[in-house]
Amino acid sequence: MYPRLLVPPAEKSFFLFGPRGTGKTTWVRSKFPGALYFDLLKAETYNYLLANPTRIEESIPPRFTDWVVIDEIQKIPQLLDEVHRLIETRNYKFVLTGSSARKLRRGGVNLLAGRALIYYLHPLTAAELGNDFRLNEYLQFGGLPGVFSAEDKTDYLKSYLQAYLQQEITQEGISRNLGAFGRFLETASFSQGSVLNMAEVAREAAVGRRMAENYFAALEDLLIGIRLPVFAKKAKRKLVSHGKFYLFDTGVYRALRPAGPFDQPEFIGGMALESLFFQNLRAINDYLGLDYHLYYYRTVAGAEVDFIAYGKRGLKAFEVKSKRNIFPNDLTGLKSFLGDYPVAKGYVIYGGNRKIYKGGMEIWPISEALRSLPEILSC
Repeated sequence: MYPRLLVPPAEKSFFLFGPRGTGKTTWVRSKFPGALYFDLLKAETYNYLLANPTRIEESIPPRFTDWVVIDEIQKIPQLLDEVHRLIETRNYKFVLTGSSARKLRRGGVNLLAGRALIYYLHPLTAAELGNDFRLNEYLQFGGLPGVFSAEDKTDYLKSYLQAYLQQEITQEGISRNLGAFGRFLETASFSQGSVLNMAEVAREAAVGRRMAENYFAALEDLLIGIRLPVFAKKAKRKLVSHGKFYLFDTGVYRALRPAGPFDQPEFIGGMALESLFFQNLRAINDYLGLDYHLYYYRTVAGAEVDFIAYGKRGLKAFEVKSKRNIFPNDLTGLKSFLGDYPVAKGYVIYGGNRKIYKGGMEIWPISEALRSLPEILSC
């Protein structure tokens, strides 16, 4: 098990959300070895508590002072009322894990009205992998912990996607037609890192526009899809209005996206590199509690910056390039952004092997930048 950067609170109850397979259960068991566990993926536990959520109190020993863990809390949202009561009346400490916030939101659950913190677990980052980080392998297979122990990484990712289709989609009631949703997922993979054109995705997936919108919302609820908004604060230029879309893991993206004779390897590799950086950027921001809001920047004239981090620690702009050498025209979008926002720090992440300082920008080799992201974002 690789050490994770996420640090749990000392005493306060908390939610731990994350897509399936990111290692939530493993992390919780390592951090809270004396905890009392309720795994709602087990049919017996699920049926017992579903029939009467008040049974959770009867299942906790008298004068119990350690943590109580409820795995996959979204399966029985009604349990949160009991958790709330037990926090208030018994001072119990709960860890509530979940791979979806869909049922919690739909049920009008208020996530304990601030009585529990909210954390997220992501795929493994380069900083967590340390010397075991291999760029090309990560670009191909992503950072899900199970990938690193799998004998056949491609088969593992295929099985992972099938489990999502068969378990999450049907159990969450997202679609009665797995074929249509599978077709949508494949189509959505072509939108990776692109400005989202809902009408085009709906047409390609042969589903209605409203259905496509519902499917994208479901991907966000399942924590496997992210929409990145445009940075428009005090904008001096006319900007595009639609957000970008990313799947949460490069390995999942590569496994979903069908390869074909018209694919350009440099485009696929470049998009995987951009996705990998975003994946690590989100994780480090969450783990260290840096509270950056993440965006991208694109004017209608075509000036673009891949990622913008905006928060109390300042404004940082990141441009990701897969090429080994950086030329002046590669910096046009970033220069434009820095000209409009002189307080920002500009970073270029590229496929070369030397760190360079040019025109007030820092140009970092990708592997070094990923390992140093905690320091880059914290400064």
